[in-house]
Amino acid sequence: MNKEKTNMNTRREILAGMGLATLGLIGLNAAWQGLSSKMPSSSATNWNGRDILSDTPLPNVTLYTHEGEAVRFYDDLIRDKVVAINMMYAQCAGICPKATANLLQVQNMLGERVGHDVFMYSITLQPEQDSPKKLKQYTDQHGIKSGWKFLTGAPEDIELVRFRLGFFEREIDLDKVKENHTGMVRIGNAALNRWSMAPALSEPQQIMATINHLDPKVVHTFHEKHG
Repeated sequence: MNKEKTNMNTRREILAGMGLATLGLIGLNAAWQGLSSKMPSSSATNWNGRDILSDTPLPNVTLYTHEGEAVRFYDDLIRDKVVAINMMYAQCAGICPKATANLLQVQNMLGERVGHDVFMYSITLQPEQDSPKKLKQYTDQHGIKSGWKFLTGAPEDIELVRFRLGFFEREIDLDKVKENHTGMVRIGNAALNRWSMAPALSEPQQIMATINHLDPKVVHTFHEKHG
């Protein structure tokens, strides 16, 4: 009976993820359309002094983990991976701690898949304040387990990553409010170039379902067992 119940729950999660993925793709497409509308027609033009058009779908800037490791954003963190990414900052007294606690439940549900099949990243919106040491303190305070990386870097690189991931508001005044960028989780399968999104405070099972929908290993395993 427990096995049947688990199988039914897994099926519900995958089906729910398909629905969330559809909504997420709509939101992501809107974000990319907004990005495209801001992009100049000439690839020689820079945004904030950085190239916004490149050979890779996401920038390959150097960021630093909460453990002090230097990583290339696209090559080391994104390429050929299933990822879940949110924006946060350590001094936040609003949504950030709640989102972190919610995503910690997702990490617990993923178990050993984190760092192997699924990669979780949280990127600070205040790199000037959030050094790797500060982020390490944040992870210790919130009980974050291994496999989930918190990232900082040069302010212009963080801004470029934020913008290219679609964490921005089209109105400049709204875009300056950091809290406006902490409410969503960008979920993607870079190998298949499939991207979705989910609210950071939605039920952990819903976030998990969206991740599962984009992880071909889970989908194939489900169909093999129930096909």
